[in-house]
Amino acid sequence: MTDRLKLVTWNINSVRLRMPIVEQLIDEIAPDVICLQETKCPDANFPENAFRKAGYHHMAIHGQKGYHGVATLSKLPLTNVEKRDFCMIGDSRHVAADVPFNGSSLRLHNFYVPAGGDEPDRTINPKFGHKLDFMAEMEAWLCGIETEKPAILVGDLNVAPFEHDVWSHKQLLKVVSHTPVETELLERVRAAGDWLDAMRHFTPHEEKLYTWWSYRAKDWEKADKGRRLDHVWVSRPLVPHVKGTSVLRAARGWEKPSDHAPVIAEFSV
Repeated sequence: MTDRLKLVTWNINSVRLRMPIVEQLIDEIAPDVICLQETKCPDANFPENAFRKAGYHHMAIHGQKGYHGVATLSKLPLTNVEKRDFCMIGDSRHVAADVPFNGSSLRLHNFYVPAGGDEPDRTINPKFGHKLDFMAEMEAWLCGIETEKPAILVGDLNVAPFEHDVWSHKQLLKVVSHTPVETELLERVRAAGDWLDAMRHFTPHEEKLYTWWSYRAKDWEKADKGRRLDHVWVSRPLVPHVKGTSVLRAARGWEKPSDHAPVIAEFSV
């Protein structure tokens, strides 16, 4: 049956280190498709057997040693796999594949956008310049033919675009991930393809919505200084089929957690 789809996107911050909580997620949520970011391992060392044992026999993996990396794991067949090299520097930050849905298929993009370093000034911080260039390439590409059919874009986009996507709008305006140059550029990326921000579609803009809490906080839950860095976007042909999104906040408190929580999106005909 391809009339329902449950998808999870999660920056796992090392898939091999955190495989036990990935298995916990699978036990609790039973997603059809899992999109991971920051897997931090080359393809040859990816824990494929653990995923196969859990029922995820179809994999689109784009990894590298120690850094970055994205992987899409599916109970459903994945076809037309594409790994785009943004900015032509060889980083593993994108993988796309077609997933069966509604008697046909949808295009699923899995992204890990560069974090951008600490200083929001490309003249003194090349990492920030790289982040802006990466998103500019997204803007030029993720429109037109890429969004004329059913498509989903998920991942750690490393930008918290709106006022209530961060714990303090005023205090973070000069902090990388919430600076105006980043938030405005991400909105241009979204608008270029007329993508729907599915998380904000279901959660009003005046409500706080976070997916990331720093490891630096002694008590992350009490401090609650979060940011919404992880996103689910849906192309217009798929909008009637998106039924809900949610953040599995509890996962941030699991044993040896990622600093990101999983985001769940559900689709049905």
